[in-house]
This record gives sequence, structure tokens and C-alpha cells, in this order.
Amino acid sequence: MITVEHLTKRYGPVAAVDDVSFTVEPGHVTGFLGPNGAGKSTTMRMICGLTPATSGSARVLGVPYGALANPGRRVGVLLDAGAQHSGRTGREVLTLAALMTGVDRRRIDQTLDVVGLTSREAARRVGQYSLGMRQRLGLAAALLADPEVLILDEPANGLDPAGIRWMRDLLHDFAARGGTVLLSSHLLLEIEQVAERLVVIGHGRIVAQGRIDDLLRQAGTYARSTDDVALAAALRQAGVGVEVLGTGGLAVEAEPLDVGHAAASAGVVLAELRPAESRGLEDLFLELTADHARETSTPANRSEKVPA
Repeated sequence: MITVEHLTKRYGPVAAVDDVSFTVEPGHVTGFLGPNGAGKSTTMRMICGLTPATSGSARVLGVPYGALANPGRRVGVLLDAGAQHSGRTGREVLTLAALMTGVDRRRIDQTLDVVGLTSREAARRVGQYSLGMRQRLGLAAALLADPEVLILDEPANGLDPAGIRWMRDLLHDFAARGGTVLLSSHLLLEIEQVAERLVVIGHGRIVAQGRIDDLLRQAGTYARSTDDVALAAALRQAGVGVEVLGTGGLAVEAEPLDVGHAAASAGVVLAELRPAESRGLEDLFLELTADHARETSTPANRSEKVPA
């Protein structure tokens, strides 16, 4: 499990991360979403002990990352696929990782096979790799020790559709075996398909978190009746928010039972009554981060550089 409690990071007067708290449970993929500059990468770096927190705490498997004995054996991390030494071969990168963590070097070929890098590609220098190959090598390094936890920042960047599907299956399988996954990505469709839980951050603060199905489910009820005008009037008289839809029917800020009571009291026959339809992750993301997008797009803010 990953536990983040009241985590804050300030750069002078700027709060890049502001009082962030959430948990990432084993057996699940948790998607970590937010616009550019919202604080995702800074939060993940603090979890991994790479950036000191101003206040608050982050624990991985019950202790701060730096307090783990040989953390590379228990936690697989990919924060920047471009950080690998360009003069080394892919195999050399993994060999050094194996030597540093005490992993059996036979795991190197097994892991290369898992991420789809051939022996010929592993013998090439990293500087000759495409972005997608760097991502696969970074994932190989993260998976090398068969860890209990994966912390991945934008791991699908540069992957083709087959690679993205492969990564989705890999993360599903890892979580199904009891692993813990914290996954940051701008590919909302992929997050929607692979994640069971979401943490959404904007302006350095958590704006929503929970099960993805619960967050995507719209509150309220759709109703259609023999007299929508009379039903809307009855609902408003009862203090219920209601919108008459241009396509017909009503969007009601109440549960179906309450709508049924209002219809009965107004003598209106209901033709259709159901919970509001679920929205897509893109709609939810844009709704939750609308303030962040407006503020960062103003001329006064375009030239400011705030740590991510």
C-alpha cells in the first residue's frame, strides 16, 4: 500500500503540492490524473524520496521509501524514461540494476521478453532507442526485481496501440496478483480501461478521489412524463432542482423515488424514470480541472514556470 498524508511541497511562495492525502491499495490500479503543472510528478517524486516534502508524509509498504531495505527489490519506479544513460546498451542498464539490487541476472532475459525487447534491441545503445523503446526499457527496469508496488509516471508515452494494450494487460495482471499500482497518464481512455480507482489533482490539491465507477456516475435522475411542465413545477415547489431538456424529459437533482412522489402529487403519469447516465472520464476530468485550465491559460500565467 501507498499512503500519502497531508503532503505539501512549497517552492518559495508557490505551493506545487498542497495538503494532499490519498491511499493506493494492493490489488488495484489507481489512476493519478491532473493537468500539466497540477503537482502529479512532484507528488510521485516525494513518494519515492527524490524530492523532500515541505510537510506531511508518504509511506510505501508502511514506511518512507528511503527506509525500505533495498527498495529497488520491492518497488518498481518509472518516473522518466529519458533519464537512462544514452551510452549504455539496454542490457547494460538492466545488468547494473540487477547488480545494485541483488537480483539474479537470469531475470534480465525474462524481463526483456515480458516488455517485448529483443536481444538485438537490448544490445543497442539507449541513445539509439525510440521513445517507445525507452519506455519499454524503463518498464523492464521497474519490473526486474518482481516488485510488490509499481509507481509509473506517463509510462505509455511513445507506445504504439499494440504497446498500450500490452501495458494495460500487464498492469491488470500485476494488480490481479495482489500488486499495488499508482499510474499517472494523460491517456484518459487508457486510464478509464485499466484503473479501478482515481485520484484527481488540480492546483496541487486533490479535487476528487474514489472508485472510477462512482466518480463517473452522474447524480440525479432522468424523467419523462405525460406533462413535463407540470412535473417540473411540482419538483421546484418541493425545492428540487430540475432542468427541462431540449431533447425532451427532465434532468432532476433528486433520487427516482422522490421524483415518483412529486409526479403522484401532481397527478402526472411517468413514462420513463431512471438514474442519470454515466459520463465519460474526459468529461469528468475537464469538469474537475476547469478552474486550473482557465487560470493557467491567462496571459499573466503563461510565462510562469511552476514545478510540475
